[in-house]
Amino acid sequence: MDGKGLIIRGWAPQLLILDHESIGGFVTHCGWNSTLESISAGVPMVTWPMFADQFYNENLVVQVLGIGASIGSKSFAMFGEGADLVNRDDIDKVVRRVMAGEEAEVMRRRAKVIREMARKAVAEGGSSDSDLTSLIEELMQHKAAREYK
Repeated sequence: MDGKGLIIRGWAPQLLILDHESIGGFVTHCGWNSTLESISAGVPMVTWPMFADQFYNENLVVQVLGIGASIGSKSFAMFGEGADLVNRDDIDKVVRRVMAGEEAEVMRRRAKVIREMARKAVAEGGSSDSDLTSLIEELMQHKAAREYK
């Protein structure tokens, strides 16, 4: 096997894998957890949504953040029935877009910048940290007010 590649059967530590320096891209169905994990790791994405909010998440990654490329799936898939067919050429083309060339470098740089923004937001004093603290304080005030009555 020449020391390259790894097959994991069953559960895999996705966050640890995405955070590894050798990861250049992530093929994702665009579920919210996987999307956030990839953003937090600063890894560009090949997006392959299948249903529900995954198409909206794909738009965020590809159109808004500019850190991914779409595989081309455009319709709701129900266990393979009625879904857009994606062939090996589609997959090859979009993986190459994310992994090699100037466009890939731009995505990679943007993904790293967004990763740092996300880390600052959840760090102590960051916007997410402050907002969560404010929410907890407000809930505690409501609880105290109910107990006072």
